[in-house]
Amino acid sequence: MSCHIYYDVYFFVPCTKKIMTTYKVTLTQAEREELLSITKGGVHTSKKVIHSLILLNCDEGEFADKVNNEDVAKVLKIGLRTIDRLKKKFVEEGYEAAMENKPTSRIYDRKADGDVEAHLVALSCSKAPEGFARWSLRLLAEKMVELQYVDDISYETVRRVLKKTNLSPGK
Repeated sequence: MSCHIYYDVYFFVPCTKKIMTTYKVTLTQAEREELLSITKGGVHTSKKVIHSLILLNCDEGEFADKVNNEDVAKVLKIGLRTIDRLKKKFVEEGYEAAMENKPTSRIYDRKADGDVEAHLVALSCSKAPEGFARWSLRLLAEKMVELQYVDDISYETVRRVLKKTNLSPGK
């Protein structure tokens, strides 16, 4: 994918214009038959059925009737970007990669490590603040930030930690 930069003559404001790469999907007869069998019946995930329908409709091979991407997106109620991503995956990685449903490779950082969990448990076991009968999840989260145990923490994270340790606020 390349990017060209154009300058507007009157305002001298740079504006970028990206050139989209188009991917041509060509299916063999065997692949078309397999995709048709997925769409016609059996037990398959919804994502696999949608991907099958997208590939069948975007096929530009000798066995296919070409359909416009906008029409496919409108009928299947999906975005054009979804179609483009699937076509790219099919062309670059192949048929099997386009049809598989692999989990995300994103790694999430944990805010509540062992030290934070210990402080949270100790805080939840302590006496509730003045004017409150018991600790709420939001109160615990605010107090953790106030005592500078963490920079910020959501009440949902507090809930998960307390659930993991079989504690609940106020007990």
